[in-house]
Amino acid sequence: MSNKSLKRELGLGSAVMLGLGSMVGAGVFVSLGLGAGLVGPAVLAAIVLAGGLAMCNGMSSAQLAAYHPVAGGTYEYGHRVGWPALGTVAGFMFLVAKSASCATAALGLAGYVLHRFDAPQLMIPGALAVIVMLTVMVLEGIRRTNTINTIVVTITLIGLAVFVLGGIGKVDGENFSPWIYVEGGDLINVNHASWPNFAYATALMFVAYTGYGRIATMGEEIKEPRKSIPRAIVATVMVCIVVYTSVAAVGIGLVSAEGFTLLSESGAPLEAIVENVGLPVWIGWAVTIAAVTAMLGVILNLILGLSRVALAMGRRGHLPKLFVKIDDAGTTPGPAVILVALIVAGLACLGSIKAAWSLSAVTVLVYYAITNASALRLPPEARLYPRMFSWMGLLGCLGLSVFVEPIYWAFAGGVILAALVWHVISTKNNPPAE
Repeated sequence: MSNKSLKRELGLGSAVMLGLGSMVGAGVFVSLGLGAGLVGPAVLAAIVLAGGLAMCNGMSSAQLAAYHPVAGGTYEYGHRVGWPALGTVAGFMFLVAKSASCATAALGLAGYVLHRFDAPQLMIPGALAVIVMLTVMVLEGIRRTNTINTIVVTITLIGLAVFVLGGIGKVDGENFSPWIYVEGGDLINVNHASWPNFAYATALMFVAYTGYGRIATMGEEIKEPRKSIPRAIVATVMVCIVVYTSVAAVGIGLVSAEGFTLLSESGAPLEAIVENVGLPVWIGWAVTIAAVTAMLGVILNLILGLSRVALAMGRRGHLPKLFVKIDDAGTTPGPAVILVALIVAGLACLGSIKAAWSLSAVTVLVYYAITNASALRLPPEARLYPRMFSWMGLLGCLGLSVFVEPIYWAFAGGVILAALVWHVISTKNNPPAE
């Protein structure tokens, strides 16, 4: 089996586009309605707060990736800072979290396309077809994949700009009130915006930002990692805060938070909003094209990043050695890519966007809690930012995870237990990797 390193062929611009391609997808086209259903217009504050937490986590990821520029993300960092058991847990959490996000994106993509053809019953087969197609593309290698990603991101941002600019003139300020008048002049809070709901909504919104992890997990392929990785992560998160907030504000302003939530049940909320308020047909098509390209980009980049974590886990013996194999060109860990595609396809077969996104929320929060804890163990010379940001990220992730529904925590707990047991078994059978 090959144990060679991947080539460094991504510059700063490519790294930023990689992050955007992983982030601007299901979060903006699918999950905003989930958050609006929990807290109404307060989802705008949840988006900003989640972005702030993502920035803290991004700073921790940037420092770790710059100091340890290898494939594997927090799975690898945990081992390198002296916490191998937590590193193994992080690896399993990442595979589950981002496979669930990838499945959500595949279902969302199918939802937007099938909404046009009034064929929602084909959502699962459509999602599986997309996964197969993009897996083949990833197997073609990083150069071709990165070029496609840049095109996808550009089209997506243009489509979202069309939605925002086309709808802003019809925004109704009254839709931002969480209260309605009923007979007798009484005010009723229709969104039940309690603190637990707000924390849960923030956790769901946080998932939409975590694509910057692709930049870190692909640190082995980025040129000048100590400079490029931190700059790319910060730039990506800042752009996404602006994009998510703008789209959510216009969507709520057009149909209210309650309407946004109801239209999300179609699987294509932005498309449904355009139709509901009577915006020009061409805007609806622009949204459809943007949604398709966005979620194509997310799936592509998630398969790419997940395969690098599987590669790292294979190198340390936490997955079979088969997954260590890299092609002769040194660009693609083929068996790891296929493993990831099979996991994502299995989750997509569940057919529930809400379940997949919620599962991703709790597992990714655990993953980034470990990321921040690992960053706190970096030596002084490796620090690019004050320790305060890592502490804020750690406490924020742990705090928000408590508010995710218990059923998803039960599943995450099972994965954590399985990871720890597997770590003990694999450590006995394999000497530690240096």
